[in-house]
Amino acid sequence: MRLESKRIYLRPLSELDAPIMLESTMDKEIRYMTGTNSNFSLKQIKTHIDNINNDSSRYDFAICLKSSEEMIGELSILDIDEENKKAGFRISMGSISLTGKGYGTEAIKIVLNFVFEQLHLNRLQLEVFSHNLRGIRSYEKVGFVKEGVLRQSLYYNNAYSDEIIMAILKSDYKNMLL
Repeated sequence: MRLESKRIYLRPLSELDAPIMLESTMDKEIRYMTGTNSNFSLKQIKTHIDNINNDSSRYDFAICLKSSEEMIGELSILDIDEENKKAGFRISMGSISLTGKGYGTEAIKIVLNFVFEQLHLNRLQLEVFSHNLRGIRSYEKVGFVKEGVLRQSLYYNNAYSDEIIMAILKSDYKNMLL
């Protein structure tokens, strides 16, 4: 499966993506934005990719540039609950140098179309840390709404950050298209 927009496309993650994913887990700024404390090995990431590719409750994609085929990030639609027509969402760019160029926003727009038009879900939810202002702006730009705050949920770099719960409903998405 390949989902496309003007500048990027999404394709399923493969084991060949593991070295790129490992590199992004070592980026200090990406680790801070995602609240990642753990360190990973290449073998762990390959095992993770194998596990998620065999999990029917999720879709995991590499975000790739059309111009160069380069993988610049990854995202997941996870914990798909077909009975309640909802799922979770997460996205991470490969490095901070790739942020601020609209690639993440473009990838989210592709995902929203997939979630609401092809999977026929009604709700997509994410959690984002309060220090990730760029991410919050991107989510709001595509229609996510802040629904709640888990106060001081993350202790990282000797400071507390809130965890903000955001979601977009199918009706919000449809209204954005008008």
